Amino acid sequence: MPIYKWEGKTAKGVLKKGEMEAPNEAAIRIHLRQQSIIPTKVVSKGKELTLSLPFKKKVKQRSVAIFTRQLATMIDAGLPLVQSLEILSQQQEHKTFKNIIREIREDVESGSTFAGALKKHPVTFNELYTNLVVAGEEGGILDNILNRLANYIEKSEALKKKVKSALIYPSTIVGVAIIVVAILMIFVIPVFESMFKSSGQNLPLPTLVVVAFSKLVRKYVIIFIPMVILFFFLFKKYYQTTNGRAVIDKLLLKLPVFGPLFKKIAVARFSRTLGTLVSSGVPILDGLSIVSRTSGNRTIETAILNARASIREGETIAEPLNRSGIFPPMVIQMISVGESTGALDSMLSKIADFYEEEVDIAVANLTSLLEPFLMVFLGVVIGGVVIAMYLPIFNMASAIG
Repeated sequence: MPIYKWEGKTAKGVLKKGEMEAPNEAAIRIHLRQQSIIPTKVVSKGKELTLSLPFKKKVKQRSVAIFTRQLATMIDAGLPLVQSLEILSQQQEHKTFKNIIREIREDVESGSTFAGALKKHPVTFNELYTNLVVAGEEGGILDNILNRLANYIEKSEALKKKVKSALIYPSTIVGVAIIVVAILMIFVIPVFESMFKSSGQNLPLPTLVVVAFSKLVRKYVIIFIPMVILFFFLFKKYYQTTNGRAVIDKLLLKLPVFGPLFKKIAVARFSRTLGTLVSSGVPILDGLSIVSRTSGNRTIETAILNARASIREGETIAEPLNRSGIFPPMVIQMISVGESTGALDSMLSKIADFYEEEVDIAVANLTSLLEPFLMVFLGVVIGGVVIAMYLPIFNMASAIG
């Protein structure tokens, strides 16, 4: 029989730990409850090692959205939560997610709340998700809350996809151009160089520049590649620091082309998240605290936390957000109207819808704007190299003629 490691608390709140041999996890939990110990964690030694592996597959948010939608449908149809989780775990193809759902079912079956079971898996189910489930369980509207969560996750993923589509195209073009130029410099230009040397003719200035650059690339490419990798590593480390993230996030919002897009994305995410929380009955101060941690930008996060502190002192939401200078006047006005009419959640939802459409338009415009610049870039870089290499050949042909 497998050996399980367990943790639990007595009725007085004293933490207990131990190991026990049993046929399954449920037997361990039953035995502990008979000893007046409330189990908080039961993990088999083998599974504990498996879960600690660094290459464990991460569960995609799309899978979480599908799971949430299906669970809401089952609960609305009158199926018990434990039975619904059992069905969903059996039909789940993603092995990691399957194990997570099974563990949640076991925790719920052992007496834990659904939210409490979800909190044991913070990577898959974030703070926003668990807080909304708490509100759903306490209010007896879990199916409605799960549907709202599914809608929220789907809209958030759609927004991320739009941003990626805006960045992937130019990144791919520039990346391909760099690779092509590198191949030309390392493998093709040396062939032309040897041919030009054997001809003994004077080379035009563009050809000399390209040949010199080719020699530089071949000489330092072994050093250059590790330096690029080191640069990105140090950049990532700097961004992980409090000061570094604050500086970089502030610069991102001030970029000439991408800055306005990032700001619209931040406003849409803020409005959608806070609107979902408020409509689900989460207190505004708790909602702002959660929203700040899911904003994705330190500058936005600081503005939201400052607003939260001002609201605690008796101000409205609109006033401190207006002082931050980040949120557009239209957003401030709509939030102010929503507060005064008691329809803040619906107003935030309208703001989110509007700015998600704005992101769509901005992404389309950005793609249209970048296309001619990228074509010019490719023409100048790759075309320039090719022309520089063929200039001596044209000179030779004209001299012969």
